[in-house]
Amino acid sequence: MSLVVDTLITPKWILTLENELQEGPLLTGYSLAISGDIISNIAPTEQLIEEHRSARHIQLPQQLLMPGLINTHGHAAMSLFRGMADDLPLMDWLNDHIWPAEGQWVSESFVADGTKLAIAEMLRSGTTCYSDMYFFPEIAAEVSADYQMRARLYGPILDFPTPYGAGADEYIHKIVTAHDKFKHHSLVSIGFGPHAPYTVSDEPLTKIRTLANQLDIPIQIHLHETAFEVSDAIEKSGMRPTERLEKLGFWGPDVQAVHVTQLNDLDTGILSENNVSVVHCPESNLKLASGFCPVHKLQQAGVNVALGTDGAASNNDLDMLGEMHTAALLAKAVAQDASAVPAIEAIKMATINGAKALGLDNLTGSLKVGKQADIISIDLSGLESQPVYDPVSHIVYCSTRNQVSHVWVAGRLQLESGHLTHINEQEICEIAQSWSAKISSNH
Repeated sequence: MSLVVDTLITPKWILTLENELQEGPLLTGYSLAISGDIISNIAPTEQLIEEHRSARHIQLPQQLLMPGLINTHGHAAMSLFRGMADDLPLMDWLNDHIWPAEGQWVSESFVADGTKLAIAEMLRSGTTCYSDMYFFPEIAAEVSADYQMRARLYGPILDFPTPYGAGADEYIHKIVTAHDKFKHHSLVSIGFGPHAPYTVSDEPLTKIRTLANQLDIPIQIHLHETAFEVSDAIEKSGMRPTERLEKLGFWGPDVQAVHVTQLNDLDTGILSENNVSVVHCPESNLKLASGFCPVHKLQQAGVNVALGTDGAASNNDLDMLGEMHTAALLAKAVAQDASAVPAIEAIKMATINGAKALGLDNLTGSLKVGKQADIISIDLSGLESQPVYDPVSHIVYCSTRNQVSHVWVAGRLQLESGHLTHINEQEICEIAQSWSAKISSNH
């Protein structure tokens, strides 16, 4: 009696990032079965075909199947600001260009349209789950739910007014309300996004920590993004930002600290002891000359390091394969060690480490029976990939987002042979061009 499944996928390789099978995390001669939204089996191809009947059997003879990429930090709606203020230092970029533009343009419709553009770009480049920190997170959540994209949206909290609200108390109230609305959703959830230690005072940070404990709401914060941030904090408070937040009891395993380019041993110890995850955004940090996250040092201290693109206004793409490539190369230069962050570690930073940071590793981040079918396939048949001695190394060092051929999110085929199956690409482009015309004429 054959078991009936929705989809059988037969690639050349399967990179599970699990070590439960004797063969290790990279399998050849295996296939994967999807039933509903989960991975229902991973087994030798002959056995799987013999024991299962499927509505569809997808054969990918020169492709590698792996977990979907997890973009652990970004600002999705800022895709509509892509390329608007390039080649500027961070604080000039923020104070003179981005914050004024946000004050003028950010609205519910801006967030909805910018998030649509970002999700389409991310799906096309192999991202199946993203974490976001931006205004109107409930709107981004609705778009993500509608597009059936896995997402964790962190509502921003600052001491000053923005288009999203008047101040910290209003932001916190709105985020708690949005969290309640989506807390039972299978793909989308809401968290607290205090912007940074220099934009959020002690009282709201303490309130966020208390509510996070009570309501099980995760937290993401920009931390130690520049040397100026740290020196300014020491001048004003006598403490480094990590120390200040430690005294407030803010840290915990539900917190992700983003950027973290300025670290000493005290900072590393605080992050490690509190099981804080660090989200590394190498290309944005390079473009804004913010500094270098010491990834190898953090990993040696036992800190979980994930990977993010940051927003398209400071990157300028949402390409996690490119981010892996940059992260692996940069880590070697910073550590002055060519063996730092080998290819498999870079892939983990973009998959299972991101899932751990977001508290989603029981659902996604690796290919395992019972986990969500968040899966991508990368085509290694092209001239640029030949010869293939080590497909894992190839994914990091010579593959591009154009080689992503198939993407499944929760078992739903979102990208087939490089084409989005449920999103109208032309319509998305027209929406983006309409915003560009409007913003350019008033900029």
